[in-house]
Amino acid sequence: MRVRFAPSPTGALHIGGVRTALYNYLLAKKHGGTFLLRVEDTDQTRFVAGAEQYIIESLRWLGIMPTEGQNIGGEYGPYRQSERKPMYADYAQQLLRDGHAYYAFDTPAQLEAARNAATSNGQPFQYGTASRDGLDNSLSLSAEVTQARIANGEHYVIRMKIPAGEQVLVQDIIRGEVTFNTQELDDKVLMKADGMPTYHLANIVDDYLMKITHVIRGEEWLPSAAHHVLLYRFFGWTANMPQFAHLPLILKPDGNGKLSKRDGAKFGFPVFPMNWLSESEPDHFMGFDGAGFEPEAVINFLALLGWSDSDNKEMYSLSELVDAFSLERINKSGARFNYEKAKWFNQQYIMAMDASTLAAKIKDKAVAKGYNVSDEHLTEACRLMKERVTFAHEVLDKGYYLFEDTLQYDDENIKKKWKPELRPKIEAVVTMMTTLPIADAALAEEQAKAFMTDEGIKMGEVLPFLRFSLAGTMQGPGVFEMSKLFGQAETKRRIAVALDHFDGLV
Repeated sequence: MRVRFAPSPTGALHIGGVRTALYNYLLAKKHGGTFLLRVEDTDQTRFVAGAEQYIIESLRWLGIMPTEGQNIGGEYGPYRQSERKPMYADYAQQLLRDGHAYYAFDTPAQLEAARNAATSNGQPFQYGTASRDGLDNSLSLSAEVTQARIANGEHYVIRMKIPAGEQVLVQDIIRGEVTFNTQELDDKVLMKADGMPTYHLANIVDDYLMKITHVIRGEEWLPSAAHHVLLYRFFGWTANMPQFAHLPLILKPDGNGKLSKRDGAKFGFPVFPMNWLSESEPDHFMGFDGAGFEPEAVINFLALLGWSDSDNKEMYSLSELVDAFSLERINKSGARFNYEKAKWFNQQYIMAMDASTLAAKIKDKAVAKGYNVSDEHLTEACRLMKERVTFAHEVLDKGYYLFEDTLQYDDENIKKKWKPELRPKIEAVVTMMTTLPIADAALAEEQAKAFMTDEGIKMGEVLPFLRFSLAGTMQGPGVFEMSKLFGQAETKRRIAVALDHFDGLV
């Protein structure tokens, strides 16, 4: 089995392209096959500097790197289409000789006139079986005139000659049999005036020469699949034609239309794997990495955008996805992009992560914030916070009180409940807490609660204000866990400062 991911370097890699790469990767890995990367840069007018490297770095970040292809190597290179240009002309000439293609000299003005004429008659314009004989091409010109115009340097394209009155069957793994009438197909341009092939010619030639067995791509390419089936027939390669699988669209959150790169800025979520900054483009886009996502969570989220296993499981490691994946389990209908679900996946991965691993991930950020704490302190802070955050960096942001001396108190809620007569009770509990070893938070909590029961102190009155004192908020970790992290002296200091603050609110 040989599959390929073949993006165009026209900008940042959209998340839909990432899902296509992922499904190709999973299929190849499951069957012990080869996953290769081919850069389809035949449209030089849309080329964006840095896009190719961005694609490679994105695949590397996600952990789904190809084992063959551009910047990797292999026996079927080169893997950048612009470097394969001479061979495409040879295959175009083969189609011309065999009567499956023709030269077209139509200028933009001529095509616009033909389009307007069709519109005025209430018909859509299509350069195909019904119109080509009346247009400026080698089918309506003699061979001598055609060659003379080529020799004179006139611009031309080479178009595919669609046969009239046929039904073209496309066998799709996901959608079953899809039939196209050739009367509905246009004569696609195969070679442009600049001598570069279009997608339709280049990808067929490359897939054949690179021995691709399965073509997995977005459903927007399904209307072109009939042209590709015909090209395999024209070249005599039908026996080597790959199996096709056209993936469902990733839809906008409301389900109305395909998710576009502009939707990220519109709805406030990333639609690219990594941050995209380009000198040749005015737009800067935040990626999933910049938003703080773990790559494993992004992979898990994307895998389930259009595919599901029979047991409706949600959490998968990459190796588990490889074992479970099949093209037959991909849905035909589009999948809505649910950013809240993406965050949920990331939260699950953070919760399951070892605290020391999480600490290593955020250590540089902690240093950048000026948090001069030990690895042990950072690791314990991660243990306390990892079930309370969605992203790793939030350990430092939401849990700032575990690292900073000055707190922001939730004054609004404190004022509703604070009574000065609570202070002596709290101080009594604090005195008791700070005279006991607190290395065992559970034991300290048990003893403190026993003390409050013996002294007739209501835990519901005291414990919330202990939490306010240590974290400034009720959303923090457990009181005794925080006390263990801070130590006796810091615990005592924080509570004393907080009690003065509370008294000042009434």
